[in-house]
Amino acid sequence: MTEDLSPAERYAAARIRNAVQATALAPFREMYEFGLDRFQIEACEALEAGKGVLVAAPTGSGKTIVGEFAVHLALREGRKCFYTTPIKALSNQKYADLAARYGADKVGLLTGDNSVNADAPVVVMTTEVLRNMLYAGSQALTGLGYVVMDEVHYLSDRFRGAVWEEVIIHLPESVTLVSLSATVSNAEEFGDWLDTVRGDTAVIVSEHRPVPLWQHVLAGRRMYDLFEEETDHGGRGATKREVNPDLVRMARMENQRTYNPRDRRRGKQVREADRERERRSRTRIWTPSRPDVIDRLDTEGLLPAITFVFSRAGCEAAVQQCLYAGLRLNSEDARATVREIVEERTAAIPTEDLHVLGYYEWLEGLERGIAAHHAGMLPTFKEVVEELFVKGLVKAVFATETLALGINMPARTVILEKLVKWNGEQHADITPGEYTQLTGRAGRRGIDVEGHALVLWQRGMDPGALAGLAGTRTYPLRSSFRPSYNMAVNLVHQFGRHRSRELLETSFAQFQADRSVVGISRQVQRNEEGLDGYREGMTCHLGDFEEYARLRRDLKDRENELAKQGAAQRRAAAASSLEKLKPGDVIHVPTGKFAGLALVLDPGVPAGRTGGHRGHAGVEYHEGPRPLVLTVERQVKRLASMDFPVPVEPLERMRIPKTFNARSPQSRRDLASALRTKAGHIAPERHRKQRAEAADDREIARLRTELRAHPCHGCDEREDHARWAERYHRLARDTKQLERRIEGRTNTIARTFDRIVALLTELDYLRGDEVTDHGKRLARLYGELDLLASECLRERVWEGLGPAELAACVSALVFESRQSEDAVVPKTPSGPAKAALSEMVRIWGRLDGLEEDFRINQAEGVGQREPDLGFAWAAFMWASGRGLDEVLREAEMPAGDFVRWCKQVIDVLGQVAAVPSAEGSTVTRNARRAIDAMRRGVVAYSSVG
Repeated sequence: MTEDLSPAERYAAARIRNAVQATALAPFREMYEFGLDRFQIEACEALEAGKGVLVAAPTGSGKTIVGEFAVHLALREGRKCFYTTPIKALSNQKYADLAARYGADKVGLLTGDNSVNADAPVVVMTTEVLRNMLYAGSQALTGLGYVVMDEVHYLSDRFRGAVWEEVIIHLPESVTLVSLSATVSNAEEFGDWLDTVRGDTAVIVSEHRPVPLWQHVLAGRRMYDLFEEETDHGGRGATKREVNPDLVRMARMENQRTYNPRDRRRGKQVREADRERERRSRTRIWTPSRPDVIDRLDTEGLLPAITFVFSRAGCEAAVQQCLYAGLRLNSEDARATVREIVEERTAAIPTEDLHVLGYYEWLEGLERGIAAHHAGMLPTFKEVVEELFVKGLVKAVFATETLALGINMPARTVILEKLVKWNGEQHADITPGEYTQLTGRAGRRGIDVEGHALVLWQRGMDPGALAGLAGTRTYPLRSSFRPSYNMAVNLVHQFGRHRSRELLETSFAQFQADRSVVGISRQVQRNEEGLDGYREGMTCHLGDFEEYARLRRDLKDRENELAKQGAAQRRAAAASSLEKLKPGDVIHVPTGKFAGLALVLDPGVPAGRTGGHRGHAGVEYHEGPRPLVLTVERQVKRLASMDFPVPVEPLERMRIPKTFNARSPQSRRDLASALRTKAGHIAPERHRKQRAEAADDREIARLRTELRAHPCHGCDEREDHARWAERYHRLARDTKQLERRIEGRTNTIARTFDRIVALLTELDYLRGDEVTDHGKRLARLYGELDLLASECLRERVWEGLGPAELAACVSALVFESRQSEDAVVPKTPSGPAKAALSEMVRIWGRLDGLEEDFRINQAEGVGQREPDLGFAWAAFMWASGRGLDEVLREAEMPAGDFVRWCKQVIDVLGQVAAVPSAEGSTVTRNARRAIDAMRRGVVAYSSVG
């Protein structure tokens, strides 16, 4: 091929080759056994050119290669690189990967639990650690050249998302930012914001899956393809995919097949033979059991598989079901290897705790190649499962959706048992974004030719809706950024109030709010042009028609107001008359479907009750009395207030027999006949129409006089002008509403910041641009209840508490019950700890009242929630040295949750210990002792360093 080129072309090609070889990317590419994809090369080239990059690509597509190139550039340039992740497990995993590639001496780790080689040129950390460094002005930031933010779409997270925006806004301008995100539908918008706050940012979006994804539905013994012809294999191609007609036909037949026992009651005679045929046909399609699904996939060579169950208990139950079914997915050699790895990785766990943690049952599952993975498991156990799965020694994992959040556990097949999950408040359908995130784990790059997403058939499933989930790419990134008390004092300390306000207005939250205002602003401009035209149309040569139109409008409004008042008075009078009715009163119903003579059976008002009225069977009538009557047409009906536009008076009285039964046609007939005999001849009194209040209203008289005296009243084109004036008024009213919407959306973050600053000023944390000593303490406390923690230190609530008692109190700042409404009062330590916890709740009540006064709304994600005492007893027992078995039994909590909450308590205790304390204070010393007391056994064990 080269021989065909001219000397000039060969020379040009050689220059290009030399230029490519001279780049940092060339040696980096040689470090990998596989070639880089186009999007990876584009992102790396932009990074080498000095630009920041945002890479949005599907799970498993290899976007972390771009982050690793930033590490490569930093080491090449002699600068630092911080690699941030949203969760500690992902940090641990990334640390291990980078240490293996570049050497442990060049890579460090910083999480809430671990500090390994923190001064290394490359440090992996959780995003919160970097945020805290930025606020503290850490010396570690010196020489920082690159920051990689893995899983940056976490900034949508309602609880932690603000941290990502804080880091992006506050990073020094000299730092190049690499943002790695899942596929989001508004990547360009996010890129525009990054361009605004970070400078030149290249947006690289890839919708291509490196391993094609095939979608299936498993129903009974048959596995249906979801799409008839998956020409784009679950990618984002333009090829339109049709839902498999066989699957649609099966679903339609199954959903129509359900036998309804009420058919017989409706007169449809279902013969025994038909029912037998129905039963036989129904048994052809069913939801396969978990062991059957795994066995089927094993037979067809589709393991390893991850089954998403959406329930911790469901995950554990699934493993037990597979064990009871006798499934064995590992050979004898693999079983021995598993046992060896497990024993090595769990050697640091105290032997006496292994039985409590369900170690032996867990090990049996692992040896057979089956495991669960969820947040309730001990972190060590989860890490072992991840390691064995990647090595192919665990082939079936039953997991909750937390596994989808970044952990590197790709599988050949992903199974979704249901398309509904509990979101903390209700059972809700999973979103297209969640479906994409979950099924994105199917297909291992470099191992599998294709990946498979398998949804289990459930009665009532709609294949079209499932295809919509699989084919929709709407996963917009929405900011959850809100100012906090800690953020406010840190910002004011660094930049002063005015500059802090300006910084917050550069947040992605405000950027999105402002963008939403653009369309409204354009509508306002169009409306203003329309108003100019309407104003011209209503111009009158005799005078100011706008003034005349206002008089007409005021007159109309006053007349409507009086009409409403009159109607309200009539309704009140009618309701009052109905309240006086008694059983046996004969009345005339003035209007409605049942107008005419009627006998009151029940007035619909209990004795002594007015306003909200409660009738028979506990029915409450908020709109006034609703009498139950018998009409002369033998109907028993509950009437409504609309049937009585005018007051009603009894015409006669009748005795209702004690034997009267409203359900008996004979009883109704006899009583209706007696009603006609008793009162059929009485003519109803006609209600006299009262004089309209408008006739005597002075304001109406004044407006009419001014209207007749106005020059425009005599204009021949008055009604034409009036029509233009009415249009002008309506459009002006609509424009004002739009302007109010704009005002409500602009400066929203800054206004919230102003309220927080006002409250902190009231509590003497801030004085103008000065941060007081109390404020400096608050600046060192991070967490949802930062202000409550600061107030507890300020009011010396924790003075004199022992280490275990202090741990119990601090636990109330971090713990949140999984059940939002738990009727059981949590057990708490007695003595000083109990008094301190009560005082904490009292202080929270005071802060809650202050937040209400300053219009700081917890529903908007700002403010202090009530402290939760649900972990206080467990924290107290553990810090007191009690055994794991006893503590878990008392706490009624899975080991994984217990360890996670303990680590969060230790984290806040560390913050409390680091805060400067008053002279003679015992809190700092006891916080350190509490940390030592809690960091033992399973809580102390860490897989890194």
